[in-house]
Amino acid sequence: MIAASNPRLTQTPSDTPPRANTIAVSGARGLVGSALTRAVEARGGTVRRLARNSSADGSKDEITWNPESGSLDSTLFKDVDSVIHLAGENIASGRWTTAKKQRIRDSRVIGTRRLCEALSRIASPPRVLVCASAIGFYGERGDQLLTEADLPGTGFLPDVCAQWERATSPAAAAGIRVVNLRIGVVLSRDGGALQQMLLPFQLGLGGQVGNGRQYWSWISLPDLVRSILFAIDNESLSGPINAVAPSAVTNQEFTRVMGKVLKRPTLFPLPAFAARFVLGEMANDLLLASVRVAPEQLLQHGFRFEHGDLETALRAVLNRIVSEAK
Repeated sequence: MIAASNPRLTQTPSDTPPRANTIAVSGARGLVGSALTRAVEARGGTVRRLARNSSADGSKDEITWNPESGSLDSTLFKDVDSVIHLAGENIASGRWTTAKKQRIRDSRVIGTRRLCEALSRIASPPRVLVCASAIGFYGERGDQLLTEADLPGTGFLPDVCAQWERATSPAAAAGIRVVNLRIGVVLSRDGGALQQMLLPFQLGLGGQVGNGRQYWSWISLPDLVRSILFAIDNESLSGPINAVAPSAVTNQEFTRVMGKVLKRPTLFPLPAFAARFVLGEMANDLLLASVRVAPEQLLQHGFRFEHGDLETALRAVLNRIVSEAK
């Protein structure tokens, strides 16, 4: 694990000056997209939503896009400086049937390739594309500390992530700076994995998953949004970037800190066999796999985390719940 004494981990904001961009965002109504939209607008930028269907009021801030065919009106990109691609089938909703896995793959690989092909045909394309990826790229790796230089693992998620990142190649070939943001477990009370954990923990029914020794690499939602803006603004960033906090923890430690922050016992473990019975294959990749990831590129380029340790992050994102528990 990276030492906490590293001065780059101090919880002060990045020194990168904000820009007032016009940014196109797919998945703008999701957890990350909504937070990103607010942040862009707060710093004086404009967000144009890449949407499958135009809104009833014909909003000028929407760009209709068909991810299957890749069709979009390139004239609407004349003042778009950056594109943030977050859209994709939710991997944590429902068991991974054959059909579900195909939707997960196609929504990321085909949708991304079609978008990048469309961007490559624009006469004056955006200068940067930040495309979501995931630390699922690395697969099960035990306690090995992983950086952007490491090769993909084996299995369904590593294969999807590798194809997902390669699908951005048409944009890179057209001279667009491409950042593939490998995102860890996003901590927010408003959605994602943490929201699903809250109720059992609040009821005192939380506990470690499996043997608890598997590493979870996480990032707070505010730091994830800041890392996206950092990637937009920092011209020297390109290729794979690990969007995780610098202190990956084991599931056992995550459980302990979660209980401490919520002031609840954590005495009810979820055995590995039970997780697999309930969730099937998804349990192996999302709950039981050990993926210990370092944000090497972000740190080397001067990014500073507001929430560099887990307890600070949980207290920040659960502040209302924590204050009510006092």
